[in-house]
Amino acid sequence: MKKWAHPLDRIAISVMVGLTLLIGCIIIGGDHTVPYVQKFNWQAKSVGIEDTAFILSFNRTMDWPSVEQHLQVTPALPGKLSWSGRRLAYTLTEPIPYGTAFEVELDKVEEARRSSNDQPKVMQPFVGQFRSRDRAYVYLGVNGEEAGRLVLNNLTQAQKTVLTPAELVVTEFKPYPYGDRILFAATDRNQETQGNFNPQLYTVTTGIQANPPDLDSSPQLALGQIDLVLDNKQYQILKFDLAADGSRIVIQRAPKQGTGLGQVSLWQLPDGESIQLLENVQGGDFLIAPDSRSLVIAQGQGLAILPLDSRTNDQPLGFLPKFGMVLSFAKDGSAATMVKFNPNFTRSLFLVTNQGQQTELLKTSGSILSATFDPKKEQLYCLLTQVSAGEQYKETPYLAMIDLKTRQESRLLDLPNQRDIHVSLAPDGSALLFDQAIAANPETDTQSGSEDMIQTSQGSSVTTSNLWLLSLQTGQAPQPQSIGSGLNPVWLP
Repeated sequence: MKKWAHPLDRIAISVMVGLTLLIGCIIIGGDHTVPYVQKFNWQAKSVGIEDTAFILSFNRTMDWPSVEQHLQVTPALPGKLSWSGRRLAYTLTEPIPYGTAFEVELDKVEEARRSSNDQPKVMQPFVGQFRSRDRAYVYLGVNGEEAGRLVLNNLTQAQKTVLTPAELVVTEFKPYPYGDRILFAATDRNQETQGNFNPQLYTVTTGIQANPPDLDSSPQLALGQIDLVLDNKQYQILKFDLAADGSRIVIQRAPKQGTGLGQVSLWQLPDGESIQLLENVQGGDFLIAPDSRSLVIAQGQGLAILPLDSRTNDQPLGFLPKFGMVLSFAKDGSAATMVKFNPNFTRSLFLVTNQGQQTELLKTSGSILSATFDPKKEQLYCLLTQVSAGEQYKETPYLAMIDLKTRQESRLLDLPNQRDIHVSLAPDGSALLFDQAIAANPETDTQSGSEDMIQTSQGSSVTTSNLWLLSLQTGQAPQPQSIGSGLNPVWLP
């Protein structure tokens, strides 16, 4: 007995005996724990259009038909259920409306029966909360202190914030995929007033929390933080595009005089890497494809699809000989809209799928300025022009919707006496934003000393520009609502 005389030995033996008795009682008495939700992947998150399903993970297999009967999402969010093991997935069948708080409730549901004689336990009540991203857009200011600066207007929070400093005049911008940053080109205001257009590329943070679908959380960046992305020391930046996933930028640049460098060229800037020349790539307008790894560019009498990950970027992945311009892509990359320039001076809008199917949607003697897929890829919202029948050639813009199944065009809104219109569709498909630029008078505005006149993307000087919101809610006749002044409005994703 001496070997058990030490106090620590007696304590250890007592603990072991106690645990043995406890385990025995659990085995004899059965499992007394109740079913409960272990994890809700959207809990307290701000979700966007790319989030297509939420998942509830349970501590045991549940009676799934009963879960389907008792699961409540408030406000209602159409979706369908599926389950595997202890996980339940609720997949959305409609785009999630932005600017809305949701609650998920589940109660009075039993676990799955293990045998016919088994008495299933009722789960612990569950309540989860999440919200969709705020309804917010960014625009280029035209009046007063906003002139030439990026402005964020959060409609959900009723807050308007100037993002960029007064010393920078912004000319072009594109939001990152989760709305937490904006890529923009800007010129120093002192240089711009002297007629020197020489922008650099920057990013600015919006203060919006980004919640990528594959991450539980991400750090929130402070509002208004400016970072230089690409300078203009050797090259002038002419045009740029941002990949859909934010992983790279493609830039068209021209060498400055006296540098001894070549002609206009295309470059790519992958995230976290140095800028790279796209060798032997020649062409005109371009867009990065939705896969973020290939480039669609006008070359000769058609459109070429070039790889961005390859060392030999001049070997096309594909070539579409009859199209002269690509307007837009479906978000999942399954289709694109392209313009064909016909020999009789008309233009045709085509829907081109990734399976090679080409469907003509309309033919017009006017211009096809833009086309955007709705989130469900059922409609196409277009900015078109109609040519007047008189002797004087005149194009009148209008907004239209094309049903992609029937190819039926519906005219939404005429836009007379407008120029350089920019249209943006809300990520949930609920509304269109567009601007109405008011042209500057060359005589009076020059005499008034307005050297830093704001210009549209087409280079036209304006004195001011109105912003309009056109609701697309079904069952309502669309009526535009004035929401202030600005240029080039773009919804945040």
